[in-house]
Amino acid sequence: MSRKTKWGVGGGIVLAIVLVGVLSAAKGRNKATEVRMENVERRDLVASVTASGQIQPHSKVDVASDITGRITRLAVKEGDMVTKGQFLLEIDPSQYRAAAERAAAAVASSRSQAGSARPTLLQAQRNYNRLLELKKQNPTLVSDEQVEQLKTQVEVARANLEAAQNGIAQSQASLRDAQSLLAKTTIYAPMSGRVTRLNVEEGETAIMGTLNKDAATLLTISDMSLLETKVKVDETDVSRISIGDSTVVQIDAFPDTTFVGRVAEISNSSIKAQAATGNPADQAIDYEVTIQLLNAPPATRPDFSATAKIITDTRNRVLTIPIIALTVREDSLAKRDSGAVTLARNTSQKQVGKRDVEGVFVVAADNKVTFKPVKVGIAGEKYFEVVDGLKEGEKIVGGTYQAIRELKDGARVKSSVAADDKKKGAKKS
Repeated sequence: MSRKTKWGVGGGIVLAIVLVGVLSAAKGRNKATEVRMENVERRDLVASVTASGQIQPHSKVDVASDITGRITRLAVKEGDMVTKGQFLLEIDPSQYRAAAERAAAAVASSRSQAGSARPTLLQAQRNYNRLLELKKQNPTLVSDEQVEQLKTQVEVARANLEAAQNGIAQSQASLRDAQSLLAKTTIYAPMSGRVTRLNVEEGETAIMGTLNKDAATLLTISDMSLLETKVKVDETDVSRISIGDSTVVQIDAFPDTTFVGRVAEISNSSIKAQAATGNPADQAIDYEVTIQLLNAPPATRPDFSATAKIITDTRNRVLTIPIIALTVREDSLAKRDSGAVTLARNTSQKQVGKRDVEGVFVVAADNKVTFKPVKVGIAGEKYFEVVDGLKEGEKIVGGTYQAIRELKDGARVKSSVAADDKKKGAKKS
């Protein structure tokens, strides 16, 4: 084969390769993206906030001891119903009874001392009065020194009587203290309810509650007639919750039943949980929301796990779009500001002059899409409320997320048969 022929064949091959590449690129540009299409329709929407917590009684008392001693009698067991004032348990009273008896004896001794000091004062007062009368009748018989001595005796006797009386008050105070400690050896129910926790047995030693609250708690009495759950709600959601909002509560112990509740309290201060990274800036900020259960079953127990769905808003027959359909694009002002766009590409921080617009891709009759800004309202589980920007019946791109993320104005799309079949099957089911 001649050199000229070889060059001609080679050139033809190169030309064919270039032509194939150009045709492939053109075909790729004209290739339609598979998407899931949906119509803008009217639906009923329910906006909610979901959070988890544990069931707790609205009123409960942790019964602790104010004294230390061995438990000699225990009259209740866990699960018992008790009424206010009912006997619960007794701590060994022997030591405190002896202290009360000593205090009573001290009171009697002080009263005896006061009883002997009173006649001494009266006798000293009489002697002093007689001496004064004698000195008045005959001043030469009584010296001033004798008068002063008797006067001093009167003052000493009066001071002794006052000391004895103060001793009585002091011993009486000690007696009241000893009697109070003796009374605390017997513990009665401070409220009516159920014994939901019993931490001690007969023969164990009760310790004072001021030393260690957890270790000192003997038992817990709960009023199970009014139950509630305290849930932690993120700071981004708590502003949408109001006192009195209705709630649907799912208790793990009753998986096939839902219960009704209402928001009874929203904490004013946050509960800050330390982030796993250890960086204070990454810590989660939650608020405690108390939900009162309105129809809790009698078998409910404290500390049952529960999930609450708080209804924050509702809309009836409003235009809706799938949540996944809403995307964000730069607006025209940002696109025209090439300096801002260039700068934005070189930094992760949001730049002045660059704004994002929320919207959806509307599908035209020729299956080309156009990005259209949309104003949305509340969010349901799967759909956003459309406030402005779309009309009922318009066809939009409703998925997939990856497809919507990569779509651009003017791109051609086609309906994904698999996605549509899956959607129809879901509707039938």
